[in-house]
Amino acid sequence: MPNSRTRARRGAGSGAGAAGREELVSRSLQSAEHCMRAQDFGTAYAHYLLVLSLAPELKDDVKTGGENGNCEKFGKVIPASAVIFGMAVECAQIRRHHRVGVKDIAGICLPTNVKFQSPAYSSVDNEETIEPYTTEKMSRVPGGYLALTECFEIMTVDFNNLEELKGLATKKPGKIGVPVIKEGLLDAIVVWFVLQLDDEHSLSTSPSEETCWEQAVYPVHDLADYWIKPGDHVMMEVSCQDCYLRIQGVSVFSSEHKMDVGKSFAKNKDLLSLGNEAELCSALANLQTSKPDAMEQTCVLESTEIALLNNIPYHEGFKMAMRKVLSSLTPEKPCQAMETHCQDSDMSCESGQNNSEQSASEPFYVLDVSEGFSLLPIIAGTLGQVKPYSSVEKDQHRITLDLISEANHFPKETLEFWLRHVEDESAVLQRPKSDKLWSIIILDVIEPSGLIQQEIMEKAAISRCLLQSGGKIFPQYVLMFGLLVESQTLVEESSVQGTARTLGLNIAPFINQFQVPIRVFLDLPSLPCTPLSEPVELLRLDLMTPYLNTSNSEVKVHICKSGQVTAIPFWYHMYLDDEIRLDTSSEVSHWKQAAVVLDTPVQVEVGEVLVLNVQHHKSNVSITVKR
Repeated sequence: MPNSRTRARRGAGSGAGAAGREELVSRSLQSAEHCMRAQDFGTAYAHYLLVLSLAPELKDDVKTGGENGNCEKFGKVIPASAVIFGMAVECAQIRRHHRVGVKDIAGICLPTNVKFQSPAYSSVDNEETIEPYTTEKMSRVPGGYLALTECFEIMTVDFNNLEELKGLATKKPGKIGVPVIKEGLLDAIVVWFVLQLDDEHSLSTSPSEETCWEQAVYPVHDLADYWIKPGDHVMMEVSCQDCYLRIQGVSVFSSEHKMDVGKSFAKNKDLLSLGNEAELCSALANLQTSKPDAMEQTCVLESTEIALLNNIPYHEGFKMAMRKVLSSLTPEKPCQAMETHCQDSDMSCESGQNNSEQSASEPFYVLDVSEGFSLLPIIAGTLGQVKPYSSVEKDQHRITLDLISEANHFPKETLEFWLRHVEDESAVLQRPKSDKLWSIIILDVIEPSGLIQQEIMEKAAISRCLLQSGGKIFPQYVLMFGLLVESQTLVEESSVQGTARTLGLNIAPFINQFQVPIRVFLDLPSLPCTPLSEPVELLRLDLMTPYLNTSNSEVKVHICKSGQVTAIPFWYHMYLDDEIRLDTSSEVSHWKQAAVVLDTPVQVEVGEVLVLNVQHHKSNVSITVKR
């Protein structure tokens, strides 16, 4: 997919993947040397670029290879040069995917000794070779963005100057200062380039240009105050030391206070806006971690995991649903400790202390097997006599969850990590003990991409057998919704259209063999499209009551606007119970949406009725249209 968030990051592969990478690097170096001897410098250049992208640590070998060929005698590199531009922006969408902006999540306080970072955090010292940026189509980013500075030139690169290219990798970081023209929150530095093909022709990837390119986004981290205003200057360091453009050391110089706000302890406006409870939580967390020997922990999360932490309705919904289930299992004492404590406030930080006041009776067992970093087990631990189990795999995630538990005064062994108790990680769905069953099992039903998780119904079938009487799977059921749209953008981004844009070459029949029927990682609110119908229910997935599932159905859709149906975007309503619902298309959702793109557009008129045949088989959904 064109969005870089779907790419696997380098350094995270298996041993077999690393061996394959080394083999490809070796062969590319050999091919480059052969091309240099044959004076085929263009092909040699391409091989060297591949080597640099796979193994930046070999840049010295690449330089040596380049020095052995006198490229100046043999034509020019196209593009001849590139001018790289940047701009500081405020963008809520980038902010919620790269900064945890809350201090309290469903009554759980995040301690100050835990620092969350996205993979786009720029650090040359990182052991893994990863991109220090993410990408966004800024012209279509949900909620838009606000330019806080004029666009500024970062650097110019001459691809025909070998000495200059060699110097880029060794040049020390340069400092840039940019005046602020509008007030707002400094969320990111957006970067694009103008490729100078020759003296007359150029290509721009600017956000204002409608092209196939996205822009590079460098999220801003570690400022005491992100609010900037005219008169301030945004300062940054720029380098290419490891063959990546890095923008780091971002700070703000305030002319008003003559100080570097990036290193100050100014009050955070985001925190103040959260009110007294959040301030209380922060104060309590500070008290817990102000000891000299307090352990500091950096936790790297994917951007979707950070967006999930910022999704307050998600965590509050799960908290309410879990409380209702546990209350139904103990009707005489419905979560007594938690209910008493929360009658005035549902956001208290001291809930963990009440666990020790529970009787010594057998606890309720709660298992969270959702993928990635999750606070739900800790939230479950606040709901009375509960033994929560987390299925997180990474050590840094486990350490972080332990620190959060400690900061919220949980007894030492409240939270358990389930993968330490199972012999086979592929068989996580087991009884908590040989003679016990689960009260609640939390499953991941929808992937962040907008698709249904593979084998989810099989996992649900196993989970139902592991529940105690009255126990529940979350979510209990899922409804899939969709609508008919006309979107030329989706059509053009899904397949090659004709020969006009390929210089008359008829490559569409070949390339389009590899197109996929479903586009994922879409932001439906900002997708250029015209709705031709109202949303309709397409499918029901019932994890608790499987006979209510609709694996094959025909849905009638009434046309409310004339046009051409080119795609069917879809999303989900996840029901934790009949009253508590999570919408994967909401503006605070960490989920993206997906769409079926039709092979052939369907012309429709107002008042017509189309029939959609919806099939669900082994977690795959297909939709066909008929009149």
